[in-house]
Amino acid sequence: MKALQFFGEYIKHPRVVGAVIPSSRALAKQMIRTIPFQDVQCIIEYGPGTGVFTEEIIRRKESRTIFLVIETNPQFYDLLKEKYQNIKNVHIIHGSAEHVNEYVEKYEIEAVDYIVSGLPFTSLPVSVSEAILAATVSVLGNRGNFITFQYSKVKQQYFKAYFHALSCKRVWLNVPPAYVFTCHNGLKSMRKSEERCQKNVF
Repeated sequence: MKALQFFGEYIKHPRVVGAVIPSSRALAKQMIRTIPFQDVQCIIEYGPGTGVFTEEIIRRKESRTIFLVIETNPQFYDLLKEKYQNIKNVHIIHGSAEHVNEYVEKYEIEAVDYIVSGLPFTSLPVSVSEAILAATVSVLGNRGNFITFQYSKVKQQYFKAYFHALSCKRVWLNVPPAYVFTCHNGLKSMRKSEERCQKNVF
């Protein structure tokens, strides 16, 4: 049922949903593999869809860890809220990742350790991608990590405009196979970002 619902939402909103079926368990495990769950204060997820990554994070996180789940699609939001709204320190938010600063302030979060993203940056408008990544860097500071996946490396240089360090891992057991990018160490100069935009390297 989740797969059918996911496909239906893809047909209606292909640029936002970004895939025809949910991510695999193998991809979910790779996305969260480096998170030291016993030590983190806050995890945020962008674009959870039907909750493949959400499920893995909730299963492993400490009860004291705050987990914000941000979903813009109303159908996916309702699905997630029904399933997870009563779990301690899990907050399902109907909104956009562009406004992550507002949500962090609302829930009085002092530090964000990890942001896990399922957003399709390749198909999102450039202005939206820029707003999301700028907000992401703002809430992560120099200590947090941003983990995202894409189906190609076309956005790799784009991510490097916002983060000093980036590693990439291929996950074959997904349809289609995906690249997991782990980014950290804060913001590079926006001037370099603008130069890359002008050169259309992304």
